[in-house]
Amino acid sequence: MPSADRKLTRIGVFYDGNFFLHVSNYYHYVHSRKSRISISGLHQFIRHKVAAEEGVDARYCQIVDAHYFRGRLRAQDAEQRDILLKERLFDDVLMRQGVTTHYLPLGPGGEKGIDVWLALEAYELAIYKRFDVSVIVASDGDFVPLVRKLSTVGTRVMLMAWDFKFTDQNDQERETRTSQALLAEVTYPVLMHEIIDDRSLRNAPLINGLFVPKSEFSVRSVIAEANPKGGSRDDTLTGRIQNLKEGFGFITPTVGGSNLFFFHASVLNADFAELKIGDCVEYEMGTNEKGPCAVSIKVV
Repeated sequence: MPSADRKLTRIGVFYDGNFFLHVSNYYHYVHSRKSRISISGLHQFIRHKVAAEEGVDARYCQIVDAHYFRGRLRAQDAEQRDILLKERLFDDVLMRQGVTTHYLPLGPGGEKGIDVWLALEAYELAIYKRFDVSVIVASDGDFVPLVRKLSTVGTRVMLMAWDFKFTDQNDQERETRTSQALLAEVTYPVLMHEIIDDRSLRNAPLINGLFVPKSEFSVRSVIAEANPKGGSRDDTLTGRIQNLKEGFGFITPTVGGSNLFFFHASVLNADFAELKIGDCVEYEMGTNEKGPCAVSIKVV
């Protein structure tokens, strides 16, 4: 018979995929880390954090189930936007880490029903799989009822919370903040932005492990390998990157015109963090609240 202190602490992890992508984009494009959040590194951090909060050995804290929920474009739409490869590569990452994916098609109004689906699955699985701790990667106060229901079945809840500021595609400062009501309701609120930015932990292996090594994954190199000749089309505009800032930049057109603003999400075949001043690009004209801007940008 195993002793009481060796009883397995069973952990279930539930991702609000849209929020997680938002967080990962922030660290990749805006934060000084300039890298995406690693699923494997986050899971390792979760195991050790649960162990510390529960007062048990991390060896006996195991993630026995993980689920990722997100609205997603149809394959045809994703291909038209040149993001199908990126989505498949991330699917591969989730699959390798044993994360079960749950996708709903995106409608004209964006995501509909994802939060409800996550809550239903999290509650049902907590009952049938008897999680000791359910970990929620989310920020929305709509999850407060879920936390309360999990408490009724004896499941403690850890919240992975992030607060941060960023500049949107219209060059406006925005802020992401976790619901205070949600933070107050969970058993273990974990303020990840404070932990990551704590200078005393900067070289801690668990903290560095939260980020994907730059050598491990490069969408740009995958694209280059698949299409080594590159090339441009006659019906597109061309230019060079003139300036890069936190999550946005400016393009100087090849033929006349003023420098054009572009947002990181408008880059289709490369990661914004890999761009360099002077890179040749193709783009289309678009508009934002301040006037003309570059969209559908491809590095050539």
